[in-house]
Amino acid sequence: MERQIRIKAGSVIAVAKLLNTKTAETIWQALPFSSKVNTWGDEIYFSIPLKIKLEAGQEIVGFGDLGYWPPGNAFCIFFGQTPMSNKDEIRAASAVDIFGKVVDDARVFKNVKDGEKIAVERV
Repeated sequence: MERQIRIKAGSVIAVAKLLNTKTAETIWQALPFSSKVNTWGDEIYFSIPLKIKLEAGQEIVGFGDLGYWPPGNAFCIFFGQTPMSNKDEIRAASAVDIFGKVVDDARVFKNVKDGEKIAVERV
């Protein structure tokens, strides 16, 4: 069964699909939730009401990847370079678990401002 989520922040609405991982399942079970956005280069992240242990962490991520960052109990959306990136890579602050991918063009998240309310729900 493919699980999809809708992410809304201001005028931005995007759909993402979840992978078949323990982290994705834990997040799916906790939906819906909302938070306030933090921006970090071409990444947005926000705290969610979960504490999940790192499953298969990685620092280099792909365009449109959704990651869970344990130190901040944070849901991360990667759509370009971060302050930690070298050359053309997209690099998280520290290891994240990739649990999904934005289906639409993830560049829409460039329009999300720091402090804006964000909501995530099942489709």
